[in-house]
Amino acid sequence: MAGHAAKHDYHLVDPSPWPFVGSVGAFLLAVGAVGNMAGLVDADHPLAFMYADGAWGGLIVGFALVIYTMIGWWGDMIKESKKGDHTAVVDIGMRYGMILFIASEVMFFVAWFWAFFEYAIFHEVRMDPALATWPPAGVETFNPWHIPLMNTLILLLSGTTVTWAHHALQHDDRKGAITGLIFTVVLGACFTALQIVEYAEAGFAFSMADGGNLYGSTFYMATGFHGAHVLIGTIFLAVCLIRLLAGQMSAKKHFGLEAAAWYWHFVDVVWLFLFAFVYVVYQG
Repeated sequence: MAGHAAKHDYHLVDPSPWPFVGSVGAFLLAVGAVGNMAGLVDADHPLAFMYADGAWGGLIVGFALVIYTMIGWWGDMIKESKKGDHTAVVDIGMRYGMILFIASEVMFFVAWFWAFFEYAIFHEVRMDPALATWPPAGVETFNPWHIPLMNTLILLLSGTTVTWAHHALQHDDRKGAITGLIFTVVLGACFTALQIVEYAEAGFAFSMADGGNLYGSTFYMATGFHGAHVLIGTIFLAVCLIRLLAGQMSAKKHFGLEAAAWYWHFVDVVWLFLFAFVYVVYQG
């Protein structure tokens, strides 16, 4: 009844602005990005301020709103955890939620792999002369045994360090957990830095407006989105590290780190598929 304290283990979330703010930010981010890359709207369109003539207004505002939402929403969850709102029942719900989120991410990457394999396997039946071979003629692919191999080793090593951190915290070894997380965050940053170098040295051009450059489109969408996931995962782990240093995690209460470890292992597995098929098997 109204006015009585809740007598259950569920957490009824207070009214929150984040779903609405996040939706607006995601909309502006998507529309601004598509408009900038494909030039869908001319300068006379009422929404041209988002992307016409090289302007990045909608994209920047959308990105800022998404980041603001992430900080605010994540911060609210941390406050709920500190207040004791995350009971055993709530903890199970968060685990299910994280599992479903990772499952949705798996299907997200299935789409990009599907597109890549579609052209890699069936390019010979395409009428477009540019697809007579795969990769298309004139495309200079990456040597998989240079930067891609280094990044593979980095991610595999980071998978062991994040497991070390999680295992250490389970046994109340805060020093070991902190050390493992520091190594993982540094390795994640190294991966991102090397991918930036790789993109800077790319031997083929890429433009979303160029429908003929299917190799560039599928390559950059798959590896670029994976790189974004590595960056997000690195931030995820860095926040866990900060919380661990602040004494907000213990052997019995550390789902934030556990979820980050799940996410990081997912990122590792996706990269193994990217390295094996995009860089090695179908690199020409």
